[in-house]
Amino acid sequence: MARDDLIQAVGTVEKILGGGRYRIMLESGQVVTAQLSGRMRRFRIRVIPGDRVQVGVSPYDPTHGFITFRLREGQMQVG
Repeated sequence: MARDDLIQAVGTVEKILGGGRYRIMLESGQVVTAQLSGRMRRFRIRVIPGDRVQVGVSPYDPTHGFITFRLREGQMQVG
């Protein structure tokens, strides 16, 4: 699936699950299981519980997604 097909949402990392997966609570209240995108793995960007992240959620299965960006303190959302 192309990166443009994903639905972009912002949420907070709640828990690190096994196998490189993370449980994320979106601003809408929905819980999503997500993994790091390839670019974040490539540049070794660390994500810990409490971090605000931008998530690309699949339109076919809205319970799974990819973490595409880690937001900095005070940063709202990437357009």
